[in-house]
Amino acid sequence: MWTAAGAVVLGGAGCGAGDREHGDGKAGRPSASASAAATGAAPLARARLIAASFTEGERIGKYTASEYSLGVPLGENYTATPAVCQPFVSLAAGATAFTPAAEVHRRVDVPGETLGPTVAVQLRSYPGQGAKGVMKALGRAERACADGFTEERAVARATYPKAEPVTAPRVGDEAAAYRFTILDVKGKLKLYEYLTVVRSGSTTLSFRAEITGTRDIGGVPEEIVRAQWEKFRPER
Repeated sequence: MWTAAGAVVLGGAGCGAGDREHGDGKAGRPSASASAAATGAAPLARARLIAASFTEGERIGKYTASEYSLGVPLGENYTATPAVCQPFVSLAAGATAFTPAAEVHRRVDVPGETLGPTVAVQLRSYPGQGAKGVMKALGRAERACADGFTEERAVARATYPKAEPVTAPRVGDEAAAYRFTILDVKGKLKLYEYLTVVRSGSTTLSFRAEITGTRDIGGVPEEIVRAQWEKFRPER
């Protein structure tokens, strides 16, 4: 799990950053004709998402991008109670009712800085109305989960006592951003995590930022969101 979340794991063996890494998702096989009928265009192929993603070693200010060596972070094995809060935990294939046709995952951090922020940057394309469905599901979670939820896995859980909306970037067709408060293993210290999701047509760009320790980083670093949007934006 993420390092911050790793500090709040309850009821099981401790887990490190690699526990959420399982490689880039593989493209599915949606019907292009069905997607076109629903949205006017087929979902972007994985090759297009890769071309629009950060590359291994790419620099974004003081940050450096890399590929997840062990896999997809925030996978379908991460679930939420109550279930309506699931989009706050994972948007991976199998985790929600909206299955992406293709997805690509990148990690962005400051090499050698163990206490700095780490951001999972994930691009997903959806058939039909899937991308819009994801944003609506986030809106439902926002309304239902403000007073907290529990993240659950096979052998551990993490308690999120608060989820609140924060200012979202003004890019894409729509965007949402959230700040999560997480309790440490003893239930005394508060840790913070941020999630930003941008929708552009049938594709979502999600950014989840965490940090080891109790410092509040104030949000997903703007330069990371801006740089990824510039690489992806449809008019390019």
